[in-house]
Amino acid sequence: MAAPLPQKPGMPGVHPQQQQHQQPGAAPAPGQQPMPPQGALREISPVFLCRIGQETVQDIVTRTMEIFQITRATQLPNGVTQSQAMYQDRFGKLQEHLRQLALLFRKLRLLYERCVEMTADLQEGPAELLPYVGEELVSVKVEACSPAVNQERKEVLEKVRQKNQEMKVLMDQMRNLLWDVNAMLTLRK
Repeated sequence: MAAPLPQKPGMPGVHPQQQQHQQPGAAPAPGQQPMPPQGALREISPVFLCRIGQETVQDIVTRTMEIFQITRATQLPNGVTQSQAMYQDRFGKLQEHLRQLALLFRKLRLLYERCVEMTADLQEGPAELLPYVGEELVSVKVEACSPAVNQERKEVLEKVRQKNQEMKVLMDQMRNLLWDVNAMLTLRK
């Protein structure tokens, strides 16, 4: 059901940045992989499709932000006569952005369907959303450790207990100090 991806250069809904990826003769930008040849379009990896999908999502976000900027800049008609041409221009821009957004969402849907189709054998449905519902916990048999490891563990646990106790004392002191400061501030008023 998925159409061959990515789209041909010059198609609406594709930014020049994306067209650069799609033109067979264009050199790739620094840090980017070259576009596979036309004959290899059927063998595009899901990772490449996901990267194209990520760029499409970024384009969708950019277009949406531009729409919000245009609407924020538009002044509501409050009895002041503004240029009709200006309103028509902004309306045209909004219509174009909305049309481009619809195309980008269609492209994203096609990418998603193609990725799902290519990775159908890799996906597993979750058995349950809550992992331990209705199951008894299986106890894990723990092997005995060497005496040196047990001794080190006891020492570390004792250090952690001491630090926790020190922190508790400091927190109590801070709480009392803050209480005193707040009491003095209220008396000062």
